Amino acid sequence: MSIVSFMFRLLSLVLLLLVVGFAAQAQDGEARGRSKSSRLGQLENAKIAFITTRVSLTQDQAQKFWPLYNEFSTRRRDLNRSSRQLRRDVTNNMTDQQIRENFNQTFTLRQQELNLEKEYFEKFQKVISLRQVSQLFTAERDFTKEVIKRVATAPVQPATGTN
Repeated sequence: MSIVSFMFRLLSLVLLLLVVGFAAQAQDGEARGRSKSSRLGQLENAKIAFITTRVSLTQDQAQKFWPLYNEFSTRRRDLNRSSRQLRRDVTNNMTDQQIRENFNQTFTLRQQELNLEKEYFEKFQKVISLRQVSQLFTAERDFTKEVIKRVATAPVQPATGTN
């Protein structure tokens, strides 16, 4: 067995354990008294393992890549939060002009997100190969799909009293 094959299997096992652990905690997190930040931390760890495996980052690449990716992720998350807030702000009491302005702000935020992706597309290529950048964007989508699939198929737990 080659070292690459061994590393892939090891990282796959780690990812599987993290995702299964996250799914189990998502089901009974309230009952166990787990905090939301703890579950999000575990999800983030699973995402790191998933991306590291799928992009085949070397140790040297990972040391340079993850601070850059975290910066990108934070900036993208901020844009997405602003966009979600704009969607929540639409009400039946708004005038057509207010609705139009809300849409224009949403379009501006979407353009900013596209510009951010283009900016980091270039930055990522300074620390990983073009092929790895492509694998990164695919891995992000695949990870999100996997989490959604697991949440959708998880049995619904009855609500428990708040602590």
